[in-house]
Amino acid sequence: MEIICESCQSKFRIADEKLPKDKTAFLKCPKCQNRISVPPLSKGADGADKPDLEEDFFSFDEDESDGYESSDKPFDFVEEEGKTALLCESDPMITKTITPVLDVLEYHITEAKNSREALKNMRYHNYDLIVVNEYFDAKNPDANGVLIYLERLNMAVRRNIFLTMITRRFRTMDNMAAFQKSVNMIVNVDNIADFDKILRRGMADFGIFYQAYRDCLA
Repeated sequence: MEIICESCQSKFRIADEKLPKDKTAFLKCPKCQNRISVPPLSKGADGADKPDLEEDFFSFDEDESDGYESSDKPFDFVEEEGKTALLCESDPMITKTITPVLDVLEYHITEAKNSREALKNMRYHNYDLIVVNEYFDAKNPDANGVLIYLERLNMAVRRNIFLTMITRRFRTMDNMAAFQKSVNMIVNVDNIADFDKILRRGMADFGIFYQAYRDCLA
């Protein structure tokens, strides 16, 4: 499927299988950040899935070569008001513990295989929650590419992300260490079994901390 951003007229090619069949998908234009809605696919006369949109919303220029290719530029499609989470963890046992917690909290989860893939995903989507092991794709935890990228992120974007770091070096909920590492919360591997309770408490504190600021913005 090909889509045109109504704001900047950029063209994107999205694989049909990445679109939900019965729900409206929402995405941000990677060039201008305009919010684009894609209604559910409906069956055409030939039985094929066709977008249930006005014709002028789409461009079917087959010669367009510099548009968005879903095969090499990942995009997350989520329902309106849906929450997204990026998980950067190489240990399958830790992942097995964290994933069900995020599922219960109704996060749409993206699991990155390496730092390159994580950075690629963050380039095209602003996640609500990011969980990163300090040793994720890094031999030196102080040279973790994902954490360095997030530390340098524009504050207008960064303050909307709840960043959790998985570590063996620091105590769980160590606020001073969290401040030093520019993350919102620290979880020690030894306490990973209680990740659900720890995350809920950390996010509650995060919400209270920024409530006055958000009220002012509103």
